[in-house]
Amino acid sequence: MNSAAYWPRLKGQYTIMEITLENVRDIIVETLSCDAGDIKPETNLIEDLEADSLEIVELSMSLQEKLGAGIADEDLEKIHTVQDILDYIKSKQG
Repeated sequence: MNSAAYWPRLKGQYTIMEITLENVRDIIVETLSCDAGDIKPETNLIEDLEADSLEIVELSMSLQEKLGAGIADEDLEKIHTVQDILDYIKSKQG
């Protein structure tokens, strides 16, 4: 069981956290200080939101902290859009 994709519960039980555009969008807005209306699946983190590499790392850490599912450091360079984040995290949960 990949504990990064599960929320801990009482007595060691785990439950799958549903990853949605809305919860990822909220984390992006908070981490990158951008408008929620700017976040769509096709939004490019670097080109559209002007995120730099440090902000991408901070975003991954926020995803891990808030959703229990982050992006491995070696995979960060493969993440370009919001949809890439959703696809990556869902693939790790499956």
